[in-house]
Amino acid sequence: MTYSLHRRGFLKGALAAGALIPLAACAGGGDDPKATPAGSEPAGGETTTQADPNNPFGLKVPSDVDAAIFNGGYGIAYAEFAGAMVEKQHDGVKVKVSKIQDATTELQPRFAGGDPPDVIDNAGKGKIGLAAILDQLEDLNDVIDSNNYEGDPIRDTLYAGVLEPGTIDDKLAVINYVLTVFGLWYSASLFEENGWEPPKTWDDAIALGAKAKEKGKYLFLWGNEASDYYMELAITSAIKEGGDEVRLALDNLEEGCWSKPALQAVFGKMEEIVKAGYVKPGGGGTQFTAAQAAWSQAQEALLYPSGAWIENEMKSQTKEDFKMTGTPVPTVTASPSKPFEAIHSAADEPYIVPSQGKNVAGGKEFMRAMLSKEAATNFAKEILSPTIVKDTVPEDGFGSTALVSQIGMLGAAGDNVFTWKFNAFYGMGNDTVVLWNSFLDGKLSTAELTSKLQEVTDAIRNDDAIEKFKAS
Repeated sequence: MTYSLHRRGFLKGALAAGALIPLAACAGGGDDPKATPAGSEPAGGETTTQADPNNPFGLKVPSDVDAAIFNGGYGIAYAEFAGAMVEKQHDGVKVKVSKIQDATTELQPRFAGGDPPDVIDNAGKGKIGLAAILDQLEDLNDVIDSNNYEGDPIRDTLYAGVLEPGTIDDKLAVINYVLTVFGLWYSASLFEENGWEPPKTWDDAIALGAKAKEKGKYLFLWGNEASDYYMELAITSAIKEGGDEVRLALDNLEEGCWSKPALQAVFGKMEEIVKAGYVKPGGGGTQFTAAQAAWSQAQEALLYPSGAWIENEMKSQTKEDFKMTGTPVPTVTASPSKPFEAIHSAADEPYIVPSQGKNVAGGKEFMRAMLSKEAATNFAKEILSPTIVKDTVPEDGFGSTALVSQIGMLGAAGDNVFTWKFNAFYGMGNDTVVLWNSFLDGKLSTAELTSKLQEVTDAIRNDDAIEKFKAS
């Protein structure tokens, strides 16, 4: 799976879906007047050379590092842990970790003013579309080529393929930190109590919906901001059913991509579930964590599609002995193109280092700390989700059934692991969330959902001001 960038003009207008960060105020990293070459002596501090493996980026001492971290399902404590590691490693360096909720809204003025944070966790629904800021970001290959805090080459400590989604034209613009496993999540204890099995096909899911209804429960529920979790579910299922041609059609913004037979079959089954009343109504007016609590605490629904962050996000609102467990999403038929065990898994939680940050070296040093085995193990233990750093999760998953099931899903999938990035790359989140809210509410049919998703896709494809990537 490879990605290359098609340059069609230089982002003259706003992206078709997602805000555009103004570019005029920011120059390339090589012309950064704030940057101090490694080995030179800045006023008020000292710098070691890039040859020093303990300071490969020439971090100034003393100096401040400004880290803006998305305060979502993972919180920010793990980033504060890494920041403390930087401060311990470099006496005199201070790391400020600040919470953000909407990177586009909160950081746009700073990008426009040429004063972005030194490192950004560009995650959540308000993430900045990568196409809008690609030329304003540092190439992070030098981070991967450095040694971690344990003295090992970082590149040798990572899972295979995790850098591909953030690499455009050989530039590592994004380091996606968390190895996210997507699937359907359920209470193993509730299923054991009722003799239920997780569905392997959509017909199995429909039959399970009927059983849930007999118990006064729903099959699914959703919350407003997270309605597009069901788009992830649908795309994963369709790729398993129809193969890589589905993934490539979507990633490459092909005409009629949403009309692929596998996608239409999945949409149709999901519409059948909505019409049968197996989806709890009113999600469009419910905050997403409140909706998730109705699943994890009140157990009003049996299944919830999400990434592996769901356990940590809901740990204070999960029923005791819930035994949260993940399973691969269903397929349409019993003989799909990819096996049932195939999963959508990808490195996620995208970290970027702006070239115009006041302390670019500090931003990179923060990432070096994050990629240490100590920081990665801390994340896995506290967040109960693996990072892209290998060998940090014990067999017992730190006592987490969800984490054990993630490792099990990865093992069962083998080479049948895939991902895509068109929606995040082009900043389509706001538009797709609206559409999936309407579909899950029964206000859009399969045909209407297909048409409207294609309109969003076509608008991006036909806008020559938007740089495109090519997936293969």
